[in-house]
Amino acid sequence: MATKVLSSVKEFFNTLRNLQEDESNHCYTYEDEIQILKKAGDRIAALNLLDYEDQEVFICEKALPKLKDSDDESTLATSICTDDNLLTALQIELTPQPLTITKARQMLSWYTLSQNVNVHAVDDPTLRPLWVRCDMSDPARTTWFGAEGVCVANKMSGVKLYSVTCKGPVNKSALITLDELKREHKKRHQPSTMAIKGSAQFNVFGSIVVEGTKIESQSSVTVDFKWSHVESVLETPPLSSTATLNIKVATGDMRSPMFEMFRELQFLQVLADGLRTGGVEWLDPLESKSAVDLTTEYLEELQRLTMSQQAQGSKPPQKDPETDPALFHSFLVRGDLDFVEQLWVRLRKSVVCYQDVKDSLKLVIEALTYGYIKPWIHRDNSSSLCKLILQSYHQKIEHVSLTGLTPIQMLLEMGLDKMRKDYFNYLVGEELTTPNNLSYYLNTEVDLQEQVIRLRKLHHLLEVVVTCRTFLDLPYDRLFLLTQLCLQHYKTSPYNEAHEFQLQIKPALITNFYQSEHPVVWGVEVSSGQGPHMVKTSLQVSDRPLVDHVNFETANETVGDDSTEPVCFSTLVCCSLVNFA
Repeated sequence: MATKVLSSVKEFFNTLRNLQEDESNHCYTYEDEIQILKKAGDRIAALNLLDYEDQEVFICEKALPKLKDSDDESTLATSICTDDNLLTALQIELTPQPLTITKARQMLSWYTLSQNVNVHAVDDPTLRPLWVRCDMSDPARTTWFGAEGVCVANKMSGVKLYSVTCKGPVNKSALITLDELKREHKKRHQPSTMAIKGSAQFNVFGSIVVEGTKIESQSSVTVDFKWSHVESVLETPPLSSTATLNIKVATGDMRSPMFEMFRELQFLQVLADGLRTGGVEWLDPLESKSAVDLTTEYLEELQRLTMSQQAQGSKPPQKDPETDPALFHSFLVRGDLDFVEQLWVRLRKSVVCYQDVKDSLKLVIEALTYGYIKPWIHRDNSSSLCKLILQSYHQKIEHVSLTGLTPIQMLLEMGLDKMRKDYFNYLVGEELTTPNNLSYYLNTEVDLQEQVIRLRKLHHLLEVVVTCRTFLDLPYDRLFLLTQLCLQHYKTSPYNEAHEFQLQIKPALITNFYQSEHPVVWGVEVSSGQGPHMVKTSLQVSDRPLVDHVNFETANETVGDDSTEPVCFSTLVCCSLVNFA
């Protein structure tokens, strides 16, 4: 019997060691029915109190079913189309599946014996932590078993064995108390002293519920609290807590003050894509008048003003775009739009085809050529049209052939110039950064596609900052720091709306966002011991299950009437330290 057990231990150890050393392989099927995966420990919700950070762990679960041949695939596809029950069953099978409690305990035993050099003699028995999904079939309702080696002075001296149990949905009154959690820890470890730490996460911005309907949002701002001296389960984080905002903002949210700028950038991206592929997917117009009509009206208006002022011998005044909200309405309104920028505002809202762009630019170039207009422009504009305007001051305009992709490129250049100034005006004007810090994003020496990419980064950065200013009302010093963090990040990282920016703040700045709210996750950790012999007992209370391989009843959001507390789910993680002789 002992020989058979040792043989199983050796085989299991070799499997884990091979998987651990093979960087290209992240999955292995063991005994046909068990799947062993390598995953980052902090990606497992139920284990996020164990300080794994980016450390990889082994995950053992039931292997997914395999289709044997093409006939099976055809039969299955036909069945799915006609049988909703089969489709549901297949979806369940494709989610992570647990092992039985008996099998999970057996695998933990093999792992523990493999780490004990007195039983399994190898030069280096060290393995990554092992976690096994369980089916909750025992009285304690265990959802995970875990084990990790304890190494002292480069020698394996023991293992820590973990159990994770879950309950829910339950009311707050049914949760374990802090005193009960302390007793559970003392029962396992008999410590002389214990440390207690609390943590909590709250949603402060994101999806909202309107008249019973949840409106999903890709943007979210959560805040993580950490503190010591916990007095009760689900207590509100004290003002002495450390608080970190986790900010993820998706562009295009209609609630954002940046929405108009997003639509402008969206049109810019359409032009850039068209320049790259040769075909433009035009957006729906925002103006009822055609691009050619708007351009003609604008040129006639400038011509009348020019002629009138020339007759009076003075320079024609420039129209303040803020007095015409129908033409320009945005969070980043500027009062100094030059001719090219005001033309861009009209065209980006009205062009619906290539011919619109070509005909509109043709009208402008003719007006410049014959001296009908003498528009002013910003000195630092770099677009092709601005160069023609400068030439018109000296009655020497080069011929421009409005063929091929030239009109699209000219319009794209106009938009890039205008939007660069918009972002510069806000960030520098609000003293959130300096011109030097924006040089990477405003560089016109790189190709047009790269210019658009950098402008998108700058826009996303502004969405993040404006969200925190508008909805969280953060003070200047936090907005300044956030701006620097975002600028630094996007200098070396690709565009990614899923990226989560983190910002340290004082809890007092956002008390109205969390003190009367329910946490998404609330946790408490009781610990004792030092170094590798530190052991922890932790409780997490969440608004949804932290386990994805077992079904929980979550149909009701509250237990009782509307005035009662929302239901929650509790996850208890217990640890036992086993020392090798």
